[in-house]
Amino acid sequence: MSNRVGPGTSGGLHGSEDRSGTGLSVRAGQQDLRDDDERQVLREKLRLLPDRPGVYLMKNAAGEVIYVGKAVSLRNRVRSYFQSPAGLSAKVRVMTSHIADIDYIVTGSEVEALILEANLIKEHRPRYNVRLRDDKAYPFLKLTNEPFPRVVVARRMERDGARYFGPYTDSNAVRETMRFLRKLFPIRTCSLDLSGELNYRPCLLYHIKRCVGPCAGKVTPEAYDRLIEQVALFLEGRHERLLPELYREMREAAQALEYERAARIRDQIRAIERVTERQTVVSDRPIDQDLIGFAQEKDLVCVQVFNIRSGRLIGGEHFFLEALAEDEPGEIMTAFVQQYYQRAPFVPPEVLVQVPIEDASVVEGWLRERRGGAVRLHVPRRGEKRRLMEMAVENARLVLRERLAQEARRSEEAERAMAHLAEVLGLPSLPQRIEAFDISNIQGNQAVASMVVFVDGQPKPSEYRRFKIRTKSTPDDFAMMKEAVHRRFLRGLREQAEEVEPRGFAVFPDLVLIDGGKGQLNAAREVMRELGVEDIPTVALAKQFELVFVEGRSEPVNLPWASPGLKLLQRIRDEAHRYAITYHRHLRDQRTSESLLDQIPGIGPRRKRELIKRFGSVAGVKRATVEELASVPGISRALAERIYQHVRG
Repeated sequence: MSNRVGPGTSGGLHGSEDRSGTGLSVRAGQQDLRDDDERQVLREKLRLLPDRPGVYLMKNAAGEVIYVGKAVSLRNRVRSYFQSPAGLSAKVRVMTSHIADIDYIVTGSEVEALILEANLIKEHRPRYNVRLRDDKAYPFLKLTNEPFPRVVVARRMERDGARYFGPYTDSNAVRETMRFLRKLFPIRTCSLDLSGELNYRPCLLYHIKRCVGPCAGKVTPEAYDRLIEQVALFLEGRHERLLPELYREMREAAQALEYERAARIRDQIRAIERVTERQTVVSDRPIDQDLIGFAQEKDLVCVQVFNIRSGRLIGGEHFFLEALAEDEPGEIMTAFVQQYYQRAPFVPPEVLVQVPIEDASVVEGWLRERRGGAVRLHVPRRGEKRRLMEMAVENARLVLRERLAQEARRSEEAERAMAHLAEVLGLPSLPQRIEAFDISNIQGNQAVASMVVFVDGQPKPSEYRRFKIRTKSTPDDFAMMKEAVHRRFLRGLREQAEEVEPRGFAVFPDLVLIDGGKGQLNAAREVMRELGVEDIPTVALAKQFELVFVEGRSEPVNLPWASPGLKLLQRIRDEAHRYAITYHRHLRDQRTSESLLDQIPGIGPRRKRELIKRFGSVAGVKRATVEELASVPGISRALAERIYQHVRG
């Protein structure tokens, strides 16, 4: 259930004394709602808000979600934003000055509202919510759910029966952990399908004792499962359970006169003990805890998470949040706990936090559901826990200081690069917003165009756009470039005229960069003249000799190879190329994969949709058993066997 509240006028909404009986009187920010009918409509809509738990979405005049919140009572919470401005915090006063509309979704409980709030914040990334920076980039280590599992790097958690560990903010740490695991535990690294007969020829890793050879039937499933359980214990930091198991195996190998195997296990034990020695004992009890502290500098927050497992500090990760300088510490901590544990594969029975969080009982209830057991949120005041919290905060402060110094350096470099471009290209101002276009296709097939955006010399992925080329099915880069540029600026002009819903095209760039030479540049400029946007400076960067072409000049602009301006253009061009080729490969793979199902007699569009819905992808269909395929609606046993034979043939 979703409802819209508000007349859709521009400006925010504040309350003043009300004599109408609704509890508030409304005016729209700096622009009063002069029409009494509009006031009455808004009062009526606010009056009809349900007294039930749910989530509300504040929107600005452009329809963009600027804040997402949860409420025990939507009526009471939403109406509280329309009090006298004197009763509102500075942040809320600024936010409400931009509110033009409100949507809400009713939920069955406060915990459901909390979960939905976290999902909507991740989806919309509202301006006034505290949110994780670049959370999509944090990888996990995944123990796959397949015969003879593997350890792989995964970018997101899925409900696929696999076991996940992380997330990790340091990709180097992930690679080091993978290397260490492969030295310690001889599990397979190949992607062979081992659900059938195991008659493969073992590879070199088997012969150098880095793999136990499940593909060739060299190990029983039971023995391999024991090995995988040891890997899981290591990744969880459960060394006190892992080491006795390894000691037992070493003794058994020695008693059986398998001295080479016993020596190999001995080396495993020594390596794990070296790791254990570096871990700090923080409790004489085998407790599991997470400890969360943070430091803030203006709109950037660094959160440090320490993981304590079985009484040992086994490590931690730091995360960056986007916040406002006015955000309260409790709001920051609450937002992080919600977003972190929404995706964390493990929730400990105790979470130590630097400051009390808001709605602690609701959050504890949600964490209890995630864990399947009791969870306590606690602010340590004294003793060892307090000392650890101070250490977490100090770590967060140091990492934040380093990040701010890096950003300051990048900002200075970008400023020099933009100034250099403005000088050599004769631009009227610094090119603070640069948009670049690239085309990707193979003989005209699956042709796509990319548009990437850099603001102040830094990429802004949220404003990247991509286009499926519609007008050409033959290789014609000039025509394809014309189509992409035409669609971008036509949409922008229509958004500026408010003829269509805003989708981020209304803001025009200070400089357009075309990937290619004079031909691509001329094609783009022809379209821009037709649309009346020819005053936007446009250049092309040719790959072969990194030449910069400008319309009206017969010779390329001379940009030295080491100049900051050329480096910036190259970086933007390369990003446009990466984005285009990634999208092209996605479409090509999707078409290839889906055509595999199209080739099976009896599989039409509806059954194909059901299969993809159930297994996530054609790769998932390939991994499915006959029994799993037959459980899909519309798939008989005979058809399931036909699919199984076809996709594995």
